[in-house]
Amino acid sequence: MHADLVVIGGGLGGVAAALTAARLGRRVVLTERSPWLGGQLTTQGVPPDEHAWIEGPAASPSYTELREGIRDHYRRFYPLTEEAAADPHLNPGAGFVSRLCAEPRVAALVLEQLVSPLLASGRLQWLREHEPVAATRSGDQVASVVVRSTRTGAETRLVAPFFVDATELGDLLPMADVEHVVGAESRAEHGELHAPEQADPLDQQAISWCCALEWAPGQDNTIPQPERYSFFATQVAPFWPGPQLSFTDVEPISLARRTRPVFAGHPDQAVTSHDKDLWHYRRVLARRHLSPDFPGGEITLVNWPQIDYWEAPLLGVDDRARDAALEDSRQLTLSFVHWLQTAAPRTEGGTGYPELRLRGDVLGTSDGLALEPYIRESRRIRALFTVHEGHIGKEMRGEGTGSEVFEDSVGTGYYRIDLHPSTAGRTYVDIDCFPFQIPLGALIPVRVSNLLPANKNIGTTHITNGAYRLHPVEWSIGEAVGALVSLCHDEDVQPPQVHADAKLRSRLQRLLADDLGVTLAWDESIRRNLPELDAPIAAVGPHSG
Repeated sequence: MHADLVVIGGGLGGVAAALTAARLGRRVVLTERSPWLGGQLTTQGVPPDEHAWIEGPAASPSYTELREGIRDHYRRFYPLTEEAAADPHLNPGAGFVSRLCAEPRVAALVLEQLVSPLLASGRLQWLREHEPVAATRSGDQVASVVVRSTRTGAETRLVAPFFVDATELGDLLPMADVEHVVGAESRAEHGELHAPEQADPLDQQAISWCCALEWAPGQDNTIPQPERYSFFATQVAPFWPGPQLSFTDVEPISLARRTRPVFAGHPDQAVTSHDKDLWHYRRVLARRHLSPDFPGGEITLVNWPQIDYWEAPLLGVDDRARDAALEDSRQLTLSFVHWLQTAAPRTEGGTGYPELRLRGDVLGTSDGLALEPYIRESRRIRALFTVHEGHIGKEMRGEGTGSEVFEDSVGTGYYRIDLHPSTAGRTYVDIDCFPFQIPLGALIPVRVSNLLPANKNIGTTHITNGAYRLHPVEWSIGEAVGALVSLCHDEDVQPPQVHADAKLRSRLQRLLADDLGVTLAWDESIRRNLPELDAPIAAVGPHSG
């Protein structure tokens, strides 16, 4: 198959890259190994971790189109109360982690609606359930990528002048021999305050195999005891206060011990503070928004510290070790669910919540777990420019200084530098940063000129990845990459030439800002001094990703 652009990976960055390039007139092939598009929003089961200004012009129009499409689905097809239906900022789950907590299944439907007219026109071809298996190079350019159907085993060679790696682990980078980094850099390499003294490729953030739970009063939905239950019920990491099968964990910023039950009181009682219990934090379907005769129960997504899997890394190990780690992560989540159902202390007394029911249909599975694990860290390209802590970290830059201003900005984003415990035995690194920009140089590899990243694989460090890895930033990265490829076609140039030429760079920025409505710089008052946030939105940051 031939195209103007081949995008490997259908997460948010991959969809944004494909959508943008196709809308700008390019012929695009998009592949995704799962049946759904959306990555962390859908196949991984994580509500969008977003900043406090996401409802305004800081969000690009295309990302807003996705968010409003999700809200519109609930307004059109769900029996909402009059108040909920009329709310312009409807939050279907009323979860505290985001202003838009919704079922992954619904987000996947809306993403497919966004690409539907492009599929009909032939501008976009989507190869569902296809994964990359090989890449060929011609000099310093990728010539082709071979993908294989996970259903039939049939292989297809994809040929294009430009390729995008939007896979969750940066799978194309080793296949195409693209220089990249795995794990943590040393403090000396970039002078980062919170980097370890020695580089450690095996220092990789915990993954989480998320699941969906429904509150179903009067039912016994207890699952069989998982094979690894005894291990996870007794294993204690040196940086953790006890076994993960517990309501006691670590507050990510202060590292103080804390205890949060699944329900602060009776499950049907309202909770008004995000730190009182686990249930309401990532709830994606709230009964209070639905008519009283709606037969279903409330649903929440489990992406809690109790299922962070830090026992073994996925990168830098052989396939057998990687697959064993993935299965162990599934076992941890199933063990936690079984513990919740049988042994968790109930707030009102007694033990176990057998009323909790796994809802795999919300995630597109039959076993109750997400289609894919939530991946927080990928291989990262050696880029023309690397964003490090000194560019965005508040402690390193000083109060009131703001983030570094990049003249080659192609987008904006904001999230705390939020690193979960790692496979090297490191605890949380959760520190504040300023709202930041996305520099074009971080999207271009040092040598292979026609393969671009559109996920967590851009030119960040292990530290700054913790701020650049979240939903709207990933979308903005993909959108910038899609626009960059379109410009390269127009001008018959390569991405490094755009980066090096002020006129071409300015043209790309005009395309993004004027034609696509993308914000390239923060208002100075936001860039330099974070305002006090509303209580519900204050949850968007610490330990939420």
